[in-house]
Amino acid sequence: MFNKFKQRSYELEHIDTGNYTADEYEGCIIELQRVNRWLGDAQILRDTLLSEVDASELKDFSILDVGAGSGELLRVASSWAHQTNRAMFAVGLELNERSAQAIVQESNSSIDAVLGDALHLPFADGQFDYVMCSLFTHHFVEDSVVQILQEMSRVARRKIFVIDLHRHPVAYFLYTTVGKLILHNRLLREDGALSIRRSFKVDELIRLGRQAGLNDLIVARHFPFRLVLTAGNSQQSVYAEPQIDTNKAA
Repeated sequence: MFNKFKQRSYELEHIDTGNYTADEYEGCIIELQRVNRWLGDAQILRDTLLSEVDASELKDFSILDVGAGSGELLRVASSWAHQTNRAMFAVGLELNERSAQAIVQESNSSIDAVLGDALHLPFADGQFDYVMCSLFTHHFVEDSVVQILQEMSRVARRKIFVIDLHRHPVAYFLYTTVGKLILHNRLLREDGALSIRRSFKVDELIRLGRQAGLNDLIVARHFPFRLVLTAGNSQQSVYAEPQIDTNKAA
């Protein structure tokens, strides 16, 4: 069993091939929002990007979320900004038109949606303070991940934050056992397990960040079985050796 986690899987998920019905996709959005409230990346967002905003004492800031899904994390950021008396403007970029519609329909006026390709972001250099993505890069082969990182860095004035899964056998075991008890949507049940096998280890993300030429590169482990890549924008002149944060939960 452990051998299959040594290398990434490149088997395509249903969400990548379009092998799903409209009803399944709608159900996936609804169930994924519920799962994310309990086991998702909202707390990681608070501990990383939003903590950076707070430490920088910014009273207003902008975020681009690449592959934003239904915009759940942008709504978390908007709620935090309201609670801390900050002004936020955010855009969720989506290739899927239904997801882009969900971002607008379910969010307030501080959040907008743009249809676009993560490999060629339709934005100017440094247009946003922060650029992020969550559970997104594992859908791509390495060359495309490098291009996405370069594009994210190009349009970020301050930093980029990449949240993705940690390819770990325990994570896979828990998802395929406990997950069967709480997940009802076929896309989540089947794609979620494959997503873990398609995801990354720390050294792999560091290597991709290096190939993308990222500055001040850090990869940290976060609970539950998440990796977060943080880097400065591409206009910064000093390149720092990548760091691994070993104090976070696996």
